[in-house]
Amino acid sequence: MMLMTGAVITFLVGAVSAVPHAAIKRQVSQLRDHYDFVVAGGGTSGLTVADRLSEAFPDKTVLVVEYGDIEYAPGIFDPPLAVWGGVGASASYFIVQSLPLPDVKNKTAFVLAGKVVGGSSAINGMFFDRPSRHDLDAWASVASPQLDSSQNRWGWSGLYPFFKKSVTFTAPPAAVAQTYGYTWDTSVYSGSTPIYSSFPPFLWADHHLVRNAWADMDVPKLQECAGGNKAGLCWIPISQHPVTARRSHAGLGHYAAVNATRSNYDLIVKHQVTRVIYPNGSQSGPPMVELRSLANNQLFNITASAEVIISAGAFHTPTILQRSGIGRAALLSTAGISITVDLPGVGSNFQDHSGPGISWAYTKPGNFSPLPSSMSDPAFVADAVAGFGETPARGPYTLANSNSAIFVPLGNMSANSQTIISRIKGIVADGSAASYLPADYRDDATMVAGYNKQLAMIAKLLSDPRVPSMESTFATGTSVRAVHLHPLSRGTVRLNLTDTLQQPIVNYGTGSNPIDFDIYLAHLKYLRAMVNTTTLRKYGAVEVSPGNSTQTDAALLEYIKDQLVLSFMHPCCTAAMLPRQHGGVVGTDLKVHGAAGLRVVDMSVLPFLPSSHLSSVAYAVGEKAADLIIQDWS
Repeated sequence: MMLMTGAVITFLVGAVSAVPHAAIKRQVSQLRDHYDFVVAGGGTSGLTVADRLSEAFPDKTVLVVEYGDIEYAPGIFDPPLAVWGGVGASASYFIVQSLPLPDVKNKTAFVLAGKVVGGSSAINGMFFDRPSRHDLDAWASVASPQLDSSQNRWGWSGLYPFFKKSVTFTAPPAAVAQTYGYTWDTSVYSGSTPIYSSFPPFLWADHHLVRNAWADMDVPKLQECAGGNKAGLCWIPISQHPVTARRSHAGLGHYAAVNATRSNYDLIVKHQVTRVIYPNGSQSGPPMVELRSLANNQLFNITASAEVIISAGAFHTPTILQRSGIGRAALLSTAGISITVDLPGVGSNFQDHSGPGISWAYTKPGNFSPLPSSMSDPAFVADAVAGFGETPARGPYTLANSNSAIFVPLGNMSANSQTIISRIKGIVADGSAASYLPADYRDDATMVAGYNKQLAMIAKLLSDPRVPSMESTFATGTSVRAVHLHPLSRGTVRLNLTDTLQQPIVNYGTGSNPIDFDIYLAHLKYLRAMVNTTTLRKYGAVEVSPGNSTQTDAALLEYIKDQLVLSFMHPCCTAAMLPRQHGGVVGTDLKVHGAAGLRVVDMSVLPFLPSSHLSSVAYAVGEKAADLIIQDWS
């Protein structure tokens, strides 16, 4: 597989000023009179699109507008951080906090979103898995039959080539693979893109304990989980360079690595896309793009002759659209915004992964070394820092958060699975599903129709023994979480009517559909069985939480509401790829319904959450979107 050039490795290590700054624009006066393509958002998907368009069309100009700046983006566990699992240095980010959530004791969720060139790929947990093929086929199904005639296929067969294209995977050295038992299948990777994934040359010494406990629970060990089949125990690569072990992100692979050779590719930082403007109506596109300088608040208009692509993410894409008059008419009227296109799906259908967890203690601990506690030894830390600076890098600083995970179907976890599935089908059949939607769109027939179709599809996925319902990851320690992969509850992202240029008002909606608690409960009960496996009993494992005194379903539900992680930082779905009559915002071509010359390319276009973290999905969607745009303009 291709390795990164020396110049880019230098940039990764810290010479941030060397490669990209010469081309960075900071003032509108530095820009051209007009551009062919304007991309709103220099994140994971947006930079992927800009890279591919500027490469495919050397005679067309591409502008990316980014709210943040270009920064060094440290990995999850980089020096000088001396506590694994702690909070170290990071590239810049937005902190988005939800309204209080009445169904989980008025707790508030918060999520981080990248505010930097590279977007959330520059700040995320670096876990680089792909969804199950059945998730992607389900995306295509919820768009049927209205979009069946489209040539733009979004099932597994339509997106898998772009997963392969989007990343360069490097297998570990044989000695490392043998030491840790890594397995993989190189046939599911074929990219030569400078976005890298690899396995670290180091794991904590207790890593195998939970993997063995999961094997005790008859979770099948899979050789590879990136090829579409994902129900089992997986080794997961991370988004890091295989030599330097530095974070690999879109700001490097889709900007710094290519910009020096692209005279047609401009990037302006520290500017906000406030809205798009259709002076002659929504069918007269492409629209103009209004920018605001963060330095002095001045507004400017940029002209695009071909297309405008909004890639600002699940929180900021809907707010750009809403400020542009594209969204729910009642909300826009309240904000005093003229209606361009009445699309109630904008900022609706919001989802994120969430879940409870368990913890235990060992009464007969093994003599495992090294463990994160070894970082209290100055000699160990000094060697770890030295190892991180070697070529190739070695030691604990090559780690991110985790490389092991299980993905388990609901039927494999709970004898109650068919009852849960029947409840989902029942609320669709009797029309009560709408009562669990946010109040401001439960009376909209298009939104209800889309929600019912999603629930019916999720019930079908939960019935399939090949489709994971829960994810749980592990790296070290005595706790694991149960991630609910296909939540039923829905939230909203709405303009802040006090100041529409500030962060939106987010309602997570967690637990608003009560069947989610049935699923949380099934997941939690399944994970509790770990403590009684042969592997963990050998070390005298004793459950700490929920604890032996928490046995009834009622008590466990209280525990779940108290301990639930409300966001695993995977926000999505607020400009969904669905038919307009089902509350959709974009079609399978990613064009905004009723708005000429305008596409959305980011995680807001997903109709519902997949069984994966979203980084690899964002790259693949960006690659496919670029392919669609190139076909249109070739």
